[in-house]
Amino acid sequence: MMTQELPSRQIHLDFHTSEHIAGIGAAFEPEAFADTLAKAHVNSVTCFARCHHGWFYYDTKAFPEMRHPHLTRDLLREQIEACHAQGIQVPIYTSIEWDYAMSRQHPDWVVVGPDGRLEGTPPYEPGFYRYLCVNTPYVEYLKAHIHEILSTLPTDGLFLDIVKPMDCSCYYCRAEMEAEGLDPSDKEARKQFGVKVLNRFMDGMAAFIREHNTECRIFFNAGHIGPRLREVSSVFTHYELESLPSGGWGYLHFPLTARYARTLNKNILGMTGKFHTSWGDFHSFKNRQALEFECFTMLALGAKCSVGDQLHPSGRICPHTYDLIGSVYAQVEEKEPWCKGAEPLTEIAVLSPEAFSLDGGHNAVPTESFGCVAMLQEPASPTDMPGQPVYQFNVVDSHEDFSAYRVLVLPDTIPVSSELAKRLQDYLEQGGAILASYKSGLRLDGSGFALVEFGIRLKGDAPYSPDFIKPSGPIGAGLPETEHVMYMRGLEVKVEKGAKVLAKATEPYFNRTFDHFCSHLHTPSAGKEAYPAVVQRGKLIYFAHPVFTQYRRNAPSWCKRMVMNALNMLLPDPLLRIEGPTTLRATVNAQPAQNRWIVHLIHYIPERRGEAFDTIEDIIPLYDVSVSVRTPKQVKRVVCQPVNVQMPFEERSGRVEFIIPLLEGHQMVAIEYA
Repeated sequence: MMTQELPSRQIHLDFHTSEHIAGIGAAFEPEAFADTLAKAHVNSVTCFARCHHGWFYYDTKAFPEMRHPHLTRDLLREQIEACHAQGIQVPIYTSIEWDYAMSRQHPDWVVVGPDGRLEGTPPYEPGFYRYLCVNTPYVEYLKAHIHEILSTLPTDGLFLDIVKPMDCSCYYCRAEMEAEGLDPSDKEARKQFGVKVLNRFMDGMAAFIREHNTECRIFFNAGHIGPRLREVSSVFTHYELESLPSGGWGYLHFPLTARYARTLNKNILGMTGKFHTSWGDFHSFKNRQALEFECFTMLALGAKCSVGDQLHPSGRICPHTYDLIGSVYAQVEEKEPWCKGAEPLTEIAVLSPEAFSLDGGHNAVPTESFGCVAMLQEPASPTDMPGQPVYQFNVVDSHEDFSAYRVLVLPDTIPVSSELAKRLQDYLEQGGAILASYKSGLRLDGSGFALVEFGIRLKGDAPYSPDFIKPSGPIGAGLPETEHVMYMRGLEVKVEKGAKVLAKATEPYFNRTFDHFCSHLHTPSAGKEAYPAVVQRGKLIYFAHPVFTQYRRNAPSWCKRMVMNALNMLLPDPLLRIEGPTTLRATVNAQPAQNRWIVHLIHYIPERRGEAFDTIEDIIPLYDVSVSVRTPKQVKRVVCQPVNVQMPFEERSGRVEFIIPLLEGHQMVAIEYA
């Protein structure tokens, strides 16, 4: 198994090229190619053996008919040799489930949907997105292709793309399911079988690769890293987190996946793109400020950096693209000494709803997951407290050691088996705290709450929606004591002995129907208190409404304020407090070998300037940002890095406090211990 450090400034160089374009690679200049990458501070570039069109880009003896018809040179080998001469690694890319040529030559290898249609791009629409089934003889074709790569080309690593479970009803899948006594007409049975097929493929392919190369890196890409991959984690040498904010992933996807992937004890690599939109957006350029934000966020969350690009069919590399990337990678390289070997310091674990679902892919991430990450990574809204908490958290699955965290968050839809209930009970008995919402905590059959520690009994869905919360006391700190609308229907629960109601729901005059309605949207409150909305029993606080899903949908600040108040009740001395706007992002990492902690502060503001996605054009500086960190021992120095400027600080009540005079985009602060 490979043990060397994962390269930290990578390029993922797409090269999907049509057979209708002549002169493929004709303008490729090996030395200029490698020099351009080196000047841009790149230390690894993923290059193509085979693309989604199905064409090969090296001198293949095994499949000469699949070499791109207009390629007249051994392009991949030249790329590798030129880059190796500059000390740049070259992992090799090949496509797995998308191969347009094979889908046309072998329709019997294509995934068949439950309606009998071939899965993916229809025959008269542009695109190569026709899925091939890895439970067919296609796998032998893949093995022969990968064996040729490993036996004829220097291979630093393999990037195996488009590897996701499929709901397939092809001849091979139906026959195997029937042989195993499974019903192929059962959708859930097919989904479970699809996961089994994919995991078997990855296990077998990884073992096959290791027969021929024991050192190269291996990564299977599905566009999303989530709990589904834990059971096959041994096949990965590292994780590459494909997450182009403007390409459909959005700005919440990478923080979510990074906070989960870093719990799997492997190197992680964040992957964005240089494109204004997404893959294949030729001759477009991401705003430099956006690329900075994306790369610096990778560093703050413990990831190495990768930027996606696409080589022109001629093979000529675009120098302007690498001026852009180089302007950011030069800063990344300068910051790396304060990122190497860094470990996240966390106090909260968010249990991922994905851990209880077979679905995968960035488009299938539960809404409540995004809502929870959005809420927790934002500084709490300003209060009378000295500084707002910025909670340090991981996203975890049920295999995680809960005892490593002070608070466990169960967002909206976490079902609880008897085994998980026992673990949660043990966690509470050992001093842990839980914040849960809506259907989280219900038994697998939804019949009631699995833990008596919730202090509530399920009655059913709330009878009114929308209803309202009139917050008061600690749960309502910073909010006016009046009704606040809860747009989404919650649950009606009854409080049991030992629990107390922190806030009640108030009823509207009536639910809105065709014959009972008032005004444009919803009926106002009738002022009558009804059922519990927020309940506390010991160190467990429960919200009856889906507050995290709601925050993702339209971000009511009162939902976040109440959740932050609940967390403040459960975690009154958070690791990090700052005084700054809610657009500020902050993380704390430890570098044990250097006996220091690193605080990352990042302030860029994504804006919806077009209809399709958010972008960043400006860096808005912040001045005199106050920071307070709970520290375990005496502090020797507080230093802004990489500029190496010492700052005055004070230590009081187990915390170190200092002020950053200017925060312009990204600032690292090293807290060095005596």
